[in-house]
This record gives sequence, structure tokens and C-alpha cells, in this order.
Amino acid sequence: MSARAAGISSLSAARTGMLLNKFPSSSRRALSRQRRTTALAAAALFVSCSFATAAISLSQADTRRIGKRIWQNECGGTIEGLTSWNAGENFASLGIGHFIWYPKEERGPFEESFPKFVDFAAGHSAKLPEVLLPRDGCPWKTRAEFNQASQTPRMKELRQFLADTVNLQAEFLVQRLQQALPKMLAESGATNGAQVQQRFERVAGSPMGCYALVDYVNFKGEGVLATERYAGQGWGLLQVLQGMTQESSGREAVKSFAESARTVLKNRVRNSPPERHEARWLPGWLKRIDTYVGS
Repeated sequence: MSARAAGISSLSAARTGMLLNKFPSSSRRALSRQRRTTALAAAALFVSCSFATAAISLSQADTRRIGKRIWQNECGGTIEGLTSWNAGENFASLGIGHFIWYPKEERGPFEESFPKFVDFAAGHSAKLPEVLLPRDGCPWKTRAEFNQASQTPRMKELRQFLADTVNLQAEFLVQRLQQALPKMLAESGATNGAQVQQRFERVAGSPMGCYALVDYVNFKGEGVLATERYAGQGWGLLQVLQGMTQESSGREAVKSFAESARTVLKNRVRNSPPERHEARWLPGWLKRIDTYVGS
């Protein structure tokens, strides 16, 4: 270090010391607390970012196989099933993942995913049908209106677009899982993040495990939204990972994941508002979970 640089450094240190000495003791304590808080936040951010570097690595063929299984789960593998509006819901369910699409003036507790897929498709140079160009919500306001339009040119064009982009939808599903991990770790915090990360990686260590993770996060979300709670309890991927009891790998890890998913879904139905009658859906949900372990 040059003499000039050393002099500047000494002067800066002296000025800093004089400035700190002018603080009352309470101010120094507040500054110390602030520094500790900042250091803890930085440590938590570092841990979260370190965990979030893990990613699902799937071949194009594996991605397409997973997409077809999810298409079967959601739509029975049919073209007609690509455009649906379930009874008791205030949104359309579109594509192989039954991505949620709310009408323009409608919102609900569940995360809307179809507009995100539309952006993804446009970013991959897919030609959008005319009904998707305005980007301002589902044009059909009710289930009755949606069903009445099932054979109109506009609906047929939308359905054909969804049939033509099945592989692109599968890629979107895998991307959603990759983006879910940092969200779940941020929600878990530095204390529990390591355990969530380890369980995620154990389940992802087999092809069936990858399918289970991709399917469940599309099926019931990440589990990080405050709006996706009944009686304070979530039902997403995070809650399933937290509920796993067997610290195993391979097929046993997938079995543990499936068992936790069954418990989480049963708790959701138990906590759900009676007017939603969610018990009617539980047998189908549990049957879907059985596919994770080849049942």
C-alpha cells in the first residue's frame, strides 16, 4: 500500500472512530443489533441461494413421458379434456396440466397458471390463437357460458392450440418445478431449508420421483401462498416434503413422498369449507397419488 493510500485509510478509520464515539450508548446498541440482523439475513440468503442451485435434469423424452402421464391424470388423455371448467369452480382449466384461467373480473385463492403458460409458449415462438391475443383473462365468464361455447370456432381453435403444444406444456411443467424449489426454501427459512432440500433431492433421484414432483406441484401448487390454506394448513409440495417421515432414497423415498401426500390431501379435505364439498374429489386425488408408486 502506498503512503498516500495508507494515510487515507488511517484518516478514514480515525473519522469513523470519532463518529462512532459521538453516538450515545443506546445508539451503539441499536447499530449492533442492526448489524447482527443484517448479517443473519445475509446468511439466510446465502443458504437459500446455495440450496436453490439444485435443478431437475430431464431428457426431452423423459419430459414428454411425464407430460403424457399428467395429461392422462388431468384430462384422461383426451383432446376434449384440454378445455374444461369443473363444477363448483370459478375458473377454466386448460391444457394437459389443467392450468387455471380466471375470467377478467374474477379471482380466487388458487394461483393462476394459464397466463404464465401463454407467455412461455409465446417466448418459444408458438403461434397463439386469436382468443389468447388480448391477454386480459378468460373471455367466458361462467361455466355455463364456457360449456355452451364448446363447439364454437374460437373454442376449437383454442383446443387445437393446446393439442399442438402438448410437448411445450410438458416443458413448462418441468420449469415450474425448478422455479418452485427456491420459493419453498425461502418459505422454510434457513433452519428447515436443508431438510426440505435433502428430501426434494431424494425423491428426484429416480424417474418415478421426478414424475411425482412435477405432477404434484402442478396438481396442488408449491404450498407457499397464504391464500392456499385451510385452517392455517397448506396442501402444496412444500407441506408434502415437510411431512415425509422416511429419510430414504430411490423407490422408498417416493413411497414416503406418496404417503405424506395422502395425509396432506386428507387434511385439506378435513379442513375445507363445507360448502365446497371437497370430499367428492378425495378418492380421485388419492388414486392419482397411487400412480407415483406404480399402483
